[in-house]
Amino acid sequence: MTPIPTRLDRARLVTLTIVCSFLSAVASAQTEERPNVLFLAVDDMKDWVNCLGGYEGTVHTPQIDRLASRGVLFTNAHCPSPKCAPSRAAILTGFRPSTTGFYNNGHWWYPNRPDIVTIPAHFRSQGYHVAGAGKIFHHTAGNHPPNQWDDFQKLLFSDDPWFRGARLNYPWSKHGPAPDGFPFSGVDDLGHENDWGSLALAEPDYDDSRSAQYAVDFLGRPHDKPFFLACGLFRPHLPWYVPKKYFEQYPLDEIVVPEAPEEDLDDLPTAAKVLAKARRSDFCKIREAGKWKQAIQAYLASISYADAQLGRILAALDAGLHATNTIVVLWSDHGWHLGEKQHWHKSTLWEEATRVPFIIAGPEIAQGQCRRPVNLLDLFPTLNELCELPMIDTHDGTSLGPLLRNPQKAWDRVSIIEYLPGNIAVRSERYRYIRYQDGGEELYDHTKDPKEWRNLASDPTFAKAKSELSRRATSKWAKSAPTKSAFEFDPDTFTWRVKASNRIITGRQE
Repeated sequence: MTPIPTRLDRARLVTLTIVCSFLSAVASAQTEERPNVLFLAVDDMKDWVNCLGGYEGTVHTPQIDRLASRGVLFTNAHCPSPKCAPSRAAILTGFRPSTTGFYNNGHWWYPNRPDIVTIPAHFRSQGYHVAGAGKIFHHTAGNHPPNQWDDFQKLLFSDDPWFRGARLNYPWSKHGPAPDGFPFSGVDDLGHENDWGSLALAEPDYDDSRSAQYAVDFLGRPHDKPFFLACGLFRPHLPWYVPKKYFEQYPLDEIVVPEAPEEDLDDLPTAAKVLAKARRSDFCKIREAGKWKQAIQAYLASISYADAQLGRILAALDAGLHATNTIVVLWSDHGWHLGEKQHWHKSTLWEEATRVPFIIAGPEIAQGQCRRPVNLLDLFPTLNELCELPMIDTHDGTSLGPLLRNPQKAWDRVSIIEYLPGNIAVRSERYRYIRYQDGGEELYDHTKDPKEWRNLASDPTFAKAKSELSRRATSKWAKSAPTKSAFEFDPDTFTWRVKASNRIITGRQE
């Protein structure tokens, strides 16, 4: 027989219910008070934005400039690695390539290190609604596991499906023959994606427009808990396909071609010359075809198209319910060479390939420019501090919180950039030091040589500066992680089979 509750029992039950309800309400209020995060990424965007002054001509980036005026613009910000996959893996995990072994584009991060907690997974575990679209991790299939997100809109490459023939990397793209008129650049034999021009598409039908629309729609809705919203734009990554009106912003007679002295490479070590030479054939073909200005025009047009999409997202934030409680972060995964040092593409350790736009704006964040050397690797611990999430002590970066409160605060750290095992750049406020796996060195004094034309590594006058930066360089390098060839990936089930052991790793929700 069930005992009848006494008056005291009932009072205790009521009290317990009130206490539990109060604690639940407090926890809910604390969760709701946490700031949202709008996490905006652009691809291959060097410092050619108006507020950074990297381009010597006129570049139209009014939306990035407006965001920079609302928060802290880091004018000496650098990528963890000058290539897409290793840079993004480092940013999203908080660990350098030398820690994880993710050195190149041929790695899947998740089956190699399913134990690592990424930015979206960390926010999700702390009660955030986590959603995204476009390119956040690397864009090839397998790099956005469903267990990292509450919702994610894939990048389908409807713009240029004829480039996406490898099912391993693009199983969701509708591969087909190249369209009439290809290559639109008028330069033959440039490879599978080194093209530019305008497609027969309305602007809303471009892939980046669709990614931006996902973010616009998300920001227009109410949410019952704080959110982490990521939107990754693919431009200005190749191919430079954007609507015609963005090309028209850059008349060819106003294009400024970068200075690229032939003798610039004379004082470089062998390893540096090897990196400079990689993909140079593309540059030579473009220049020999008389299309250097047209290529730069296309890159600038792609920047302005990306800027316009960012503007749509920021306008939706400002017009919606979340304008006063959202931290906005904008970053690019690395820079890009357009002929400087006789190089085309990325994958070098010079300023052209590592300096990137990086802005943080939001509640209680200062406004101004910060010239201290920082790295995108610092994003994860910075967001943890800003959102009062648990810190991960093993991260390789550090929180930029002090600089967000005072952009002029003294800062004794340097920015570390790694590319392939053993190759590293160390950027201070004044100098760039580079050391290669074979021991070759470079040193540049940015107060006198911002274009990095004079290698001072052998100049005894700068021996102390070189020694101090050399001591900051990475000394331990992880073995390269297994590449995609070590796994069999099933995009339908989002699982990997480790070929050597038959072990199955799932990227779906458990």
